[in-house]
Amino acid sequence: MLWVLPLSAAAQDVNIPVSEANEPMMQGKYESTWESLSQYEVPEWFRDAKFGIWAHWGPQCVEGSGDWMARKLYMEGSREYKHHVENYGHPSEFGFKDILPLFKAEKWDPDYLVGLYKKAGARYFFALGNHHDNFDLWDSKYQEWNSKDIGPEKDILAGWAEACRKHDMKFGVSLHADHAWSWYEPARRYDRNGARAGVPYDGRMTKEDGKGKWWEGLDPQKLYAQNHPESYGSWSDGMIHKQWAWGNGVALPSAEFVSNFYDRTLDVINRYNPDLLYFDVTGVPFYPVSDAGLKIAAHFYNHNLASHKGDFSAVMFGKILTDTQKEALVWDVERGAPNQIYDKPWQTCTCIGDWHYNDGIYKNDRYKSAAQVIKMLADVVSKNGNLLLSIPLRGDGTFDDKEEKIIAGIGEWMQVNGEAIYSTRPWHKFGEGPIAESDIKINAQGFNEGAYTKATSEEIRFTQTPKHLYAISLAWPEDGMIKVKSLAAGSSLHKRKIKSVELLGYGKVKFTRDGEGLKVTLPDDAPRSVAPVLRIRKF
Repeated sequence: MLWVLPLSAAAQDVNIPVSEANEPMMQGKYESTWESLSQYEVPEWFRDAKFGIWAHWGPQCVEGSGDWMARKLYMEGSREYKHHVENYGHPSEFGFKDILPLFKAEKWDPDYLVGLYKKAGARYFFALGNHHDNFDLWDSKYQEWNSKDIGPEKDILAGWAEACRKHDMKFGVSLHADHAWSWYEPARRYDRNGARAGVPYDGRMTKEDGKGKWWEGLDPQKLYAQNHPESYGSWSDGMIHKQWAWGNGVALPSAEFVSNFYDRTLDVINRYNPDLLYFDVTGVPFYPVSDAGLKIAAHFYNHNLASHKGDFSAVMFGKILTDTQKEALVWDVERGAPNQIYDKPWQTCTCIGDWHYNDGIYKNDRYKSAAQVIKMLADVVSKNGNLLLSIPLRGDGTFDDKEEKIIAGIGEWMQVNGEAIYSTRPWHKFGEGPIAESDIKINAQGFNEGAYTKATSEEIRFTQTPKHLYAISLAWPEDGMIKVKSLAAGSSLHKRKIKSVELLGYGKVKFTRDGEGLKVTLPDDAPRSVAPVLRIRKF
């Protein structure tokens, strides 16, 4: 039976206080209010780092069906449902819980992977702590469905954290399980057609149903979290997007569920001491229906201050933030970017393919190329942002041969041109060219990166250090000439005389400067770069 609330129902009127009985919020400089959290200042290391890599990796990578497969396998007729039924079984008998033992991570080598990511130019690394599938990838104190007890029988977060310390990489953890409450609702459905019509999927199973099964003694409801009324429009597959901020008729979470996520998150903070925390939420987790997210933020900042002896390194992200919230958190834009310089450091998160490993993207050559990633990085950095790039791993913990080439391509460019990225700041304007001069809107939390993928050499992006201005062309010009209109003779943006111009990875190059712009002829013997960088001394 559906429970129905008007779409205009105000979730803000509901208060679900979190319990601190298991994990008390650390007291300190920060309190669990937006006003107190607005004292936050982004650490300089993050402003300098510019580029991070994310292993968005967990049991949803086993089937190779891509992102949200643990939800979509319960959507009758979907590609993921058909694949699951054909290869694993019907979700009334073999649901996502039964995929978990198949997640073995048998070839996972965090030391090798983190070392490779650092070689590719990343300055920080993100591990998936849990996803909307509600499976904890560590030796979890508060979730019996975890990677130490099921599947790999390893503490995945501990392995990633140790590798990051060894390679001197800042360590981040992303936590998404706060939305399992509504995200898993399709698991309580049933087929409406065919031989199994009306047979419920396994989303309503209880501990008692496990007698004689491999999962005997475990409670499926601690994974699926479906012992609650259905949300309004639960059988509408896209409704969850309208309900992401805990409004529009979503079934509101129980205090027990909220407190459990809070406990698990503080467990991660206290045991693994991450420098960065990412939540796939509007604002902070469970906001505005609970104080859990605000307490998580305050604890994270206070814990980081205490454990780093004053060398504050904490960065916590949120999406679709108000101006007040942007004072307290770092704004994350998913798969997109604003088309202007933003005064505070921000981040875009994206993926070379699907968030979870997808065989179809591999087979159909649909990965982003190294060139596309590099152009995106230059664009984002020119606007005061960082790029967090997910490179999907297969269920066994390895990447494929096409991903290996992409990683190598990014690293090769960064080795030559990294000085135009790391520790830079925006110039007077972020860029020029048809895309730069277009009014490109952000869709919800982002999702506009497609507008930036067809950049030509007309697109120039600027970064600077105290000594140098960098002009990054987003393609090698076909005629061999880069023209930078913003540096034309008499430009108010750069009044000083330009004495020399260098092409990174080559050396000094010939140039002229007139009323049309700075014109640089690229030498025929210069290595062709997907994004050639000009270095101009500022004085």
